[in-house]
Amino acid sequence: MIDKFIGISKAESVAAEKQHVRGKLSARERIQVLLDHNSFEEVDAFVHHRCNNFDMQNSVTLGDGVVTGWGTVNGRNVVVCSQDFTVMGGSLGEMQAKKINKMQDLAVKIGCPLVFINDSGGARIQEGVDSLAGYGEIFLRNVKASGVIPQISVIMGPCAGGAVYSPALTDFIFMVEQTSYMYLTGPDVVRSVTNEDVTHEKLGGSKIHTMTSGVADCRFENDIEALKQTKRLLDFLPSSYNSNMPIRSTTDPIDRPIMALNKIIPESSSRSYDMKHIIEKIVDEGDFFEIKKDFAKNIIVGFGRFDGRTVGIVANQPTQIAGCLDVNASLKAARFVRFCDAMNIPILTLVDVPGFLPGVKQEYSGIIMHGAKLLFAYAEATVPKVTLIVRKAYGGAYIVMSSKHLAGDINYSWCNTEIAVMGAKGAVSVLYKKHNLSEKDANQKILEYQQAFASPEIAASRGFLDDVIEPYKTRSKICNAFAMLSDKKVQQIDKKHSNMPL
Repeated sequence: MIDKFIGISKAESVAAEKQHVRGKLSARERIQVLLDHNSFEEVDAFVHHRCNNFDMQNSVTLGDGVVTGWGTVNGRNVVVCSQDFTVMGGSLGEMQAKKINKMQDLAVKIGCPLVFINDSGGARIQEGVDSLAGYGEIFLRNVKASGVIPQISVIMGPCAGGAVYSPALTDFIFMVEQTSYMYLTGPDVVRSVTNEDVTHEKLGGSKIHTMTSGVADCRFENDIEALKQTKRLLDFLPSSYNSNMPIRSTTDPIDRPIMALNKIIPESSSRSYDMKHIIEKIVDEGDFFEIKKDFAKNIIVGFGRFDGRTVGIVANQPTQIAGCLDVNASLKAARFVRFCDAMNIPILTLVDVPGFLPGVKQEYSGIIMHGAKLLFAYAEATVPKVTLIVRKAYGGAYIVMSSKHLAGDINYSWCNTEIAVMGAKGAVSVLYKKHNLSEKDANQKILEYQQAFASPEIAASRGFLDDVIEPYKTRSKICNAFAMLSDKKVQQIDKKHSNMPL
């Protein structure tokens, strides 16, 4: 049972206890954990439904199953909607939807993040089409707010049927282990239609959506941890697309040399290393907030800070399928890049990529189109873009990973990296396929290819790299580059909108 460390009124204690028995906090307790102490200002506490069907006039509860209002997180405004499962299962009807709509409109109007805490059985059947209309109004506002303010959905109970599309339209989805689930059709319907016998957890639990489907971004052990991490994420984000980036005071010098980086890359190109170690060494105080860490592990995305300012980080992960790009990695990174660009968050790209993952499964799954989404996202992004190649960048994947050719602003490479159409061994096997080279001659040709085509100096001589740097200087180079780019402006071509390869 979750500790009942938050004081609540006697009138709410019975309902709260029902939640505690389920391992969950009440709607109001969740708000108190999320927001600064005593900062919450409730709105529409006296609203109730006006349905008379099925004796609903005899089941009237003030608030109508959702607690709404605003407060602050570390002193910055945040609008919050927290569904109350103890009131008709948190089901959404006409008036609950109107309360939520009012908060969505308010968040856009004042330019602050919106946090939606989901804990609902879905549409209120007694209200029929009014309930469906309510969901439609919520979805419409989710879309209109997209790219204007950060929208975060925290799933802390059931979220089923059409209700799942509101979280899907928001920027981030957090889930709680064992107590939250999301799906369009429940286990009973699945069983009756497909004869598949599946539980709530197996069908739409937190592990499924953070590891397999990629629908959710993070999962946490309980309500308190999920809300604390929501606060931490909000600390990295601007209040809106045109707000100043939050600046966090730091004692971490921008010119801090990191000698360990000189030896972090293995001598053998076939050996892996953990890219997260590089990220943690270069960001302020090693503080990195990873997004979707359990999905598409071959690419890393998340937020860090340089000189106190938030930067979105995209990095290949050599410990997973050698850091190749595949369908899931492309989707994961493309969505993250587009969010950063929408919120004016600069992007750092760390590159160690041997190419796109080959195979029938990838081609049949549409790697061409999905890889193009990542290419499109980088090419479209107008925020400051700094790229660092740390070991290798081959073929089309070199271009896609925020290369100079996709309007990268500052592109660096460490010494001894390889930038080429493909690896030297593969290139020699193609170029000298008909020559029946001995092992000695093949090794000599591989060395010659590396010297002629694969070294960073070749790319630098064409202006495709701005500098070849020593690894220990990485942090200072990145900090200085982002500082220089802080006033970057790009004149956009006049058009209605692009047609992204969806």
